[in-house]
Amino acid sequence: MENYSITISRDKQVHHFEIGEYLHHNGESCKVKVFQEGRLVASFEPDDYAFLHICQNPGKLEEELLHLLADQIEAHHPTGMNKDLNQEI
Repeated sequence: MENYSITISRDKQVHHFEIGEYLHHNGESCKVKVFQEGRLVASFEPDDYAFLHICQNPGKLEEELLHLLADQIEAHHPTGMNKDLNQEI
């Protein structure tokens, strides 16, 4: 799957992110990695209902911004994220 961009405006600041989706090491779920200016700033994993949960926050992003990111990533998959990255549920 190709990376895609998400832009979020919050508190008069504009944040640009690149989103990459990868098959998780267990082979059963995908991990979503979030990059800003080329460095990893956060990662998420979908639960069994395709809702994203924060895994890591190495960029120390504010929690509200992480939730906005998760909402935008989920919106990118209107039918939900499948554990197989080549399909949507």
